[in-house]
Amino acid sequence: MKKIGRLHVLTDTVLQSRFTHAELAGFAIAGGADTIQFRQKQGPTGELIEVARNVKRLCAQAGVTFIVNDRLDVALAAEADGVHLGQQDFPIPMGRDILGKNRIIGGSAATLEEAQKCLAEGADYVGFGPVFPTSSKDDAGPVSGIELLKQVVEAISIPVIAIGGISAENTAEILRAGAHGIAVISAVCCRRNPEQATGALHRALLTATS
Repeated sequence: MKKIGRLHVLTDTVLQSRFTHAELAGFAIAGGADTIQFRQKQGPTGELIEVARNVKRLCAQAGVTFIVNDRLDVALAAEADGVHLGQQDFPIPMGRDILGKNRIIGGSAATLEEAQKCLAEGADYVGFGPVFPTSSKDDAGPVSGIELLKQVVEAISIPVIAIGGISAENTAEILRAGAHGIAVISAVCCRRNPEQATGALHRALLTATS
């Protein structure tokens, strides 16, 4: 059975350079993240595969889901649990043909129509946003807001993971809108203590769902 986590931490070494992907993954796992997404768009493929394999080992030891962002080839080589594909990335149906039915495929959406497209193409979950203003993603579109998030949750039958400007303070609002979970980048990666930052998000999720 596919495990779609509720607290996705995307590792990033562009927004910050103090920590490696593996270090960030370790901090996030210790703080309560149940899903790690390896996010690196540039660099030699061989190096990306090596880094991804190291992160995969950490996740496997902790029983945490490991997903590769964008790079289907890296996901395959690292034996990741799945891949997350943006609207301009590898097509979801072709990704499914390659990965098979047992791996997780997430799709990015910024509109209701894009979310419905992800569902129709066979995604297991939708990463929807940016819900709030964010500076973490240079390709992020206009802010969607809570009301559109609610519409998406009501319109599609797969889990919706909110992303974009997520914090411990607004997590409850995200959950009240019906989202299955949250995904963060700078809210963990760019903090002085990533483990502590993840812990605050984890507690916010637990409080909102208790």
